[in-house]
Amino acid sequence: MAFARASDVSLWYEVHGHDGPPLLLIEGLGYASWMWFKQVPAFSRFYRTIVFDNRGVGKSDKPDIPYSMAMMADDAAMVLDAAGIERAHILGYSMGSFIAQEFALRHPDRLHRLVLGGTSPGGPDVVIPGPEVIRAMTPDPNLTPEENIRRGLSVAAMPGYYDSHPDERETIVRFRLAEPTPVYAHRRQSEAAARHDTSARLGHIKAPTLVIVAEQDAVVPPENGFQVARAIPGAKVAVIPESGHHAFIEKASLFNQIVLDFLLDVDEKEGRA
Repeated sequence: MAFARASDVSLWYEVHGHDGPPLLLIEGLGYASWMWFKQVPAFSRFYRTIVFDNRGVGKSDKPDIPYSMAMMADDAAMVLDAAGIERAHILGYSMGSFIAQEFALRHPDRLHRLVLGGTSPGGPDVVIPGPEVIRAMTPDPNLTPEENIRRGLSVAAMPGYYDSHPDERETIVRFRLAEPTPVYAHRRQSEAAARHDTSARLGHIKAPTLVIVAEQDAVVPPENGFQVARAIPGAKVAVIPESGHHAFIEKASLFNQIVLDFLLDVDEKEGRA
């Protein structure tokens, strides 16, 4: 547990597991490294698993300046530098997958394999969520922070999922309240995510890529993931059935196995396992 530091920002990161190739996990809008609570125990058995808080959330700095996916991709590279890692597998989810796309384009020599979940290319053909989902995900100044968190979770999973899994819901609410994201920082991340557009550049990604699509994703509609997969040469697609945007929580065992099958197969072939 440490900080990666640059002239303009300090980013909190943690390293789990000591053996195996490095795997960097990049979280989505408004979430910090604690959101990987169902992935770190599984992945760190095989990988040196690095998680970090993007600028704007968690223990990392929250500068009130314009953010961009390119900036945050460079942040991810800075975390690898601080951890003494030259190259890594990258797994990004939701906004984290936008950052991971930019990482693959800006730092191709630092990337082994790429996993993109809940993802989108942005650009003119992006499929946007419905207005009720956008409303639920947008903080309402008339609500308390806890009310806004619960409102967002109501559309992040399949209907009724968090009602039937209250321990998971309360874990996420507790984490977010313990490390609150200022309204301005959430807005800075949201604005950066809204500007994301790799649609004309995805064909330049050369790393073997897996795109994971949640079948009932209301936040990042599934067609966006299929667009990404079609644009990246040789990309594979895995669809997680009966799952919403939080497929990595709702179907964690399946999600984790899909990721491990993809990465371990590659590492065994290349002698890195």
